[in-house]
Amino acid sequence: MSKKPYYITTAIAYTSGKPHIGNTYEIVLADSIARYKRMQGYDVFFQTGTDEHGQKIEDKANEAGVTPKEFVDQTAGEIRRIWDLMNTSYDKFIRTTDDYHEKQVQKIFRKLYEQGDIYKGYYEGMYCKPCESFFTASQLVDGRCPDCGAEVQPAREEAYFLKLGNYTQRLIDHINSHPEFIQPESRKNEMMNNFLLPGLQDLCVSRTSFKWGVPVDFDDKHVVYVWIDALSNYITGLGYDLDGENGSLFEKYWPADLHLIGKDILRFHTIYWPIMLMALGLPLPKQIFGHPWLLMNGGKMSKSKGNVMYADDLTDMFGVDAVRYFVLHEMPFDNDGMITWELLVERINSDLANTLGNLVNRTISMSNKYFSGSVTCTGASEPVDEELKAFALSTVKNVEKKMEDLRVADAITEIFNLFKRCNKYIDETMPWVLAKDETKKDRLAEVLYNLVEGILIGASLLKPYMPETADRIADQLNGKLRDMEELDAFGKYESGRKVTEKPEILFARMDLEEVLAKAETAKPAAEPVKEEEPVIDIEAKPEITYDDFAKLQFQVGEIIKCEAVPKSKKLLCSQVKIGSQVKQIVSGIKAYYTPEEMVGKKVMVVVNLKPAKLAGVLSEGMLLCAEDDKGNLALMTPEKDMPAGAEIC
Repeated sequence: MSKKPYYITTAIAYTSGKPHIGNTYEIVLADSIARYKRMQGYDVFFQTGTDEHGQKIEDKANEAGVTPKEFVDQTAGEIRRIWDLMNTSYDKFIRTTDDYHEKQVQKIFRKLYEQGDIYKGYYEGMYCKPCESFFTASQLVDGRCPDCGAEVQPAREEAYFLKLGNYTQRLIDHINSHPEFIQPESRKNEMMNNFLLPGLQDLCVSRTSFKWGVPVDFDDKHVVYVWIDALSNYITGLGYDLDGENGSLFEKYWPADLHLIGKDILRFHTIYWPIMLMALGLPLPKQIFGHPWLLMNGGKMSKSKGNVMYADDLTDMFGVDAVRYFVLHEMPFDNDGMITWELLVERINSDLANTLGNLVNRTISMSNKYFSGSVTCTGASEPVDEELKAFALSTVKNVEKKMEDLRVADAITEIFNLFKRCNKYIDETMPWVLAKDETKKDRLAEVLYNLVEGILIGASLLKPYMPETADRIADQLNGKLRDMEELDAFGKYESGRKVTEKPEILFARMDLEEVLAKAETAKPAAEPVKEEEPVIDIEAKPEITYDDFAKLQFQVGEIIKCEAVPKSKKLLCSQVKIGSQVKQIVSGIKAYYTPEEMVGKKVMVVVNLKPAKLAGVLSEGMLLCAEDDKGNLALMTPEKDMPAGAEIC
C-alpha cells in the first residue's frame, strides 16, 4: 500500500545576510511538522531554499566588491549550513539562481503576458530599497517605510503589472469555501478585510532600475520582480514545466499541503500567489499558515537594533535540541513569542534538566540498582498503574489533535505533561520503599517497567521536535522508538531487556551568570553601543484619590478587526474583543500602525468610557498608548500573553 503524499514548504530565505534565530525558527517549525507527518506514515517532501535576486543583493555585492552571484553563493551556503546545524530534514534546497528555476520563471512571465494577465505600464511612488517595495504617500509612517522604517525615495519607472482584479472574486469565494486555507483565523480576517474586500491594486512584477534578476526574455530592459520569481519556487522545485513536461515530483506532490511562512509575507502568499496559480490554471495549495514572530526584548530582531541571537551561538551554549525545544515550545499559535537568555536558562533547567533529564536518569539508575538493569513486566499492578497507562495513551491522542491544528507548542506541552506524570508516579509508588521489602520485589519491577514504557512512549512522541534527544533516550533504555500507529497500546517494551549500565546526563543545568557572560562575547561585532535610554518629564496633573481611580475599568482586549476611518488621516476603527463582548474603538494612531498590524494585538483598554462619535463613527472605549517627546505613539500591551478580558489592576 503506497503512502499518502504530503508536501510542506518554508518561505525561501533572502540572501542579504546571515539568518538570526527568529528566521531560523521557521525551518525548525517546518521540520517538526515534516518529521511528525513521517511518523504518521506520510510520504513527505519537505522543501526550503533561498531567494537570491533583487536590488538589495546587487547593492550589497557592489559594496563587498564581488559579483551578485558570488555574494549569493556565499550567503546561501551560510543559510544551508545553519539549516543543517539545526538538524532539519529537508528533501530539497532550491535556489532562485538555479538554471531550471530561472527558465520556468521566464516561461511563466511570458505566458501570463501573452494571455493578458500581465501588461506594461508605469509605477510611481515612494520606493523602499530594503523591502524592494513601492508605497503610496498615505501608506508611509512618519514619511518612512511602513514595514521596516527605512527612508524611502520617490521613484517612477516603466514596469509590467499583474492584473489582480480578474481573479479577486474567485479568490474570495475560495477562501470562504475553504476555511482551512489561511491559518490562523486572525490572518484570514486580516487578508479579507484589509485587502481583498476593499479591492486590490494591480501588482508590479518587473523592474528596470537594476539588473540582478531573471531577465524578461521578450523585453531585455526588464527583470522579473521578486514575487513572481520567488513564489514560483514552490512548483519549479518539484519539476513543474509550463510546456507540459512536468517532473514526477510535481505530479505526485502538487498541490502543496502546507506553505509555512512568517506573518509579514502573508499577503504575498495568500493573495498574489493564489492569483498567479489561477492564471496558470493550477490548483491552489491546501493551507497557508502565517506563523508569528520570535521577539527579543519585546521587539522584532534586527542587527541594526543590536537585538539578535544566532542559531550557532545558541547551539554552542545549549545544544541543538535544547534550542529546538525552546523556539518550538515558546512560540504561541497566533501571538508573537519571546526569547531571552534568562528564559532560555529557566526552561532548560526546569523542563529539560529536571522534568525530563532527571526522570530518565532516576529510572535507569533504579533499574540498575535493584535489578542489575533488567526491566521486567511482572503483572503486579495496582490502580495507580492504570492511571499512568491511561494518561500515556491519552497523550498520544492529544498530540495528534494538536498537530492536526498545527499547534506545535501545545503538542510539546502534552508530551512534557506525560513526563511530569511519570515523575509523579515515582512519588506515588516510592520504589525506594518497595525495595526494602523482599515481598514487594515483583511490585517494584512492575513500577520500573511502567516507568520505562511511559518514558519510551514520551520519547517516541518527542522525536519530531527533539530528534537527537529521543534517540539518546531510546538508546539508554535499549528500546525502539515507535511510529504513531505503534503507539496504540501500553506495554510494548520487551520484558527482560536491560537498560544501559551508566545513564548519561541528557541536559546539564545552566548557570545564568555564566550564560550571560558568554552571551556578551557572542554579540555581533557590528552591534552598536546602546545609548542610555532618554527620559521624559511631563507636567503633573492634579492629584486624585483612589476612589477617583477606581471608577476607571481597565481590561486586556484583542483586536480582531481594524480598518481606516474613511476621510480621516488619523483615525483607525478597531473591533476589540473584551471577554465575551466586542467593542468598537476609534483611535488616532493611523500614522503609527497600519490596520493589518493592529489585527491580533493584545492591548490595554479603558472599557467604561462614555461612548462618543469621532468623524461620525461611534467609539466605545479607549486604547492606551505611550507618547514620546516627538509625539510618536506606541500601544500599551501586556508583558506576557493574557486572555482577552483580563482585568488590569
